[in-house]
Amino acid sequence: MEGLTHFDKTGNAIMVDVSGKNPTARTATAQGRISMKQETLRTIEEGKIGKGDVLGVARVAGIMAAKKTSELIPMCHPLMLTKCSVDFDFEKDSNSIKIMATVKTMGQTGVEMEALTAASAAALTIYDMCKAIDKDMVIGDICLLEKTGGKSGTYIRHTISGT
Repeated sequence: MEGLTHFDKTGNAIMVDVSGKNPTARTATAQGRISMKQETLRTIEEGKIGKGDVLGVARVAGIMAAKKTSELIPMCHPLMLTKCSVDFDFEKDSNSIKIMATVKTMGQTGVEMEALTAASAAALTIYDMCKAIDKDMVIGDICLLEKTGGKSGTYIRHTISGT
């Protein structure tokens, strides 16, 4: 279990004590992707999904999910987020929408999980809003792209699946 900070010496799951760490500026960017039928992608892009503005609702869902990450992931600390953005790119060659979520805080622990949660919730919301016309959608490629701040410093993903 050496190197895994969410376990004590006997293997019990714990919430890491970050009280001795100095607050630093921290950011994280994560991505996700949802693939769909060409017609579904076009209908979203044209704003003709009957439930409303798919990407607008998915953006709000991603932001809300980032703020609630500690309520979903057991060992995450509740954080005061200073920024959360969720953006979308239509990828017509693969009939998919790429989701990019960036989260910032000034704190004692990172925001990687918040960014990953935001990207995931945004993808799930797109699925929910479009499932009436396309149940074959596939969510994937959820990964951390970059993080800054903290003891471990900067991380940049060099191999990005599907990009």
